[in-house]
Amino acid sequence: MQTEYIPVCKMDLFDENLKHFWISDLNGLLPKFPFLEYPHTHNFYTILFIEQAQGEINIDTERIMVNDAKVIIIKPYCINTINLHSKATGTIICFHEAFFSLRFNNNILNLFSFLHLESKPFVSVSENQLSRFKIFLNLLEEEYVLQKIEAKKVMQSYLNILLFELERIYKPIGVVNFKTQRQHRVQNFEKLIDKHYVSKKLPSDYAKLLNISPNYLNKLCKEITGMTAGDLIRKRITIEAQRLIHYTHHSINEIADKLGFENTSYFITFFKKQTGNSPEQFRKLEK
Repeated sequence: MQTEYIPVCKMDLFDENLKHFWISDLNGLLPKFPFLEYPHTHNFYTILFIEQAQGEINIDTERIMVNDAKVIIIKPYCINTINLHSKATGTIICFHEAFFSLRFNNNILNLFSFLHLESKPFVSVSENQLSRFKIFLNLLEEEYVLQKIEAKKVMQSYLNILLFELERIYKPIGVVNFKTQRQHRVQNFEKLIDKHYVSKKLPSDYAKLLNISPNYLNKLCKEITGMTAGDLIRKRITIEAQRLIHYTHHSINEIADKLGFENTSYFITFFKKQTGNSPEQFRKLEK
């Protein structure tokens, strides 16, 4: 479904008093919040723990069929639609990065591989794994509803456990390691790309913001991600281009302008080099 404007949803759409965290049953979710069925994005993390459901969830250009137990991760600013049968069972949790980092004094969300931009947005789970999730989800929801003394800290701790449990499934033979200074620099670079990819398209622009040389930035990126600094910038621009082409009916000229390209011809050349298809071809393929 294409639209003129992709709304950015904030958590107070669920409840005007909400700030950083929300939890709810999936049963009856869409009748209560029908805007979730239409293309939208949001400025917080959303994780759906699905027990039983029929339908589909679209995240950017990926379509996820929902017909068994799954955990689906929707990262901030991904364009998504949620279309599930009204009798779906499971739990949805939404939280801001600040909700987590305020508890642990730093953003250890970076430790979880399933929250990285390029990571697969879902994982299938077994009955035993789902049962274990439900234990902590029930405890988390109880704290959310009852709001006992220090409920926020307890909720943050349960959320932390849930994320580690999910990481064990998502990356079963890996371990969550604390990031080195080099890894933190690359992550800061990626965050800067998110903020400035429209106006800054050269590694030297970001090297200046990070107070390091372009060569050193490139070396760090190659070491940590296997990609050059330029590759990471182009990848982020391409993701945004795909979102706009797939979900909006803006012309290719308008999209080129929104992404800060000097002219449409340069944008078309750029997009085709990155994806193998022209913007118009990509739009037709995704219909």
